[in-house]
Order: sequence, then C-alpha cells, then structure tokens
Amino acid sequence: MKITVAGQRLAVRTSADAAYLRELADFVTAKIDEVRAPGRTATTQSLSLLAAMNIADELYQLRKHHAKLKRQVRGRLQRILRHLDREAEFTT
Repeated sequence: MKITVAGQRLAVRTSADAAYLRELADFVTAKIDEVRAPGRTATTQSLSLLAAMNIADELYQLRKHHAKLKRQVRGRLQRILRHLDREAEFTT
C-alpha cells in the first residue's frame, strides 16, 4: 500500500485497513506541520524527529493518565466489594 506523509510517498506493507492507514498518515503529517516554524527552513528529518517527540510526549501523558484511572477504578471497585461483603454479612 502506498501512503503520503508530509509530502513523502511511502510504501507500507500491512494488514491494516487502508482508511486507518491514511488517517495515521494524516495525523503524522499534521504533527509535522505543527512543528514547522513559519518562515524557517528545516529538514524533513528534523521536523519528523520533533513531531515524533511530540507524539511520544502525548503517548506518555496518556499512559500516565490511563494508569491513574486504572488505580482509581481499582480503588472504587475494592470499596464497592467491601460494601457488598458487609451487606451480605448483615443480611445473613
């Protein structure tokens, strides 16, 4: 499959859906466009690395948030289970 990322044509071998792959390519292109400074010349490689750093930052922040949510859900579930256990003991 052929896709275009930031004006660069790439051949990709994947089992992913074509629409999904285009969506990823558009996402990466948008990230590269975000780091491109107006009026300044930068290489595709440096822009790609800056965009990759931004994407990696987003990923790490989301992972951290996800882990926090998992801890909160686990804590709430444990409180619910303790409450249910107390109710079961009370009714028996």
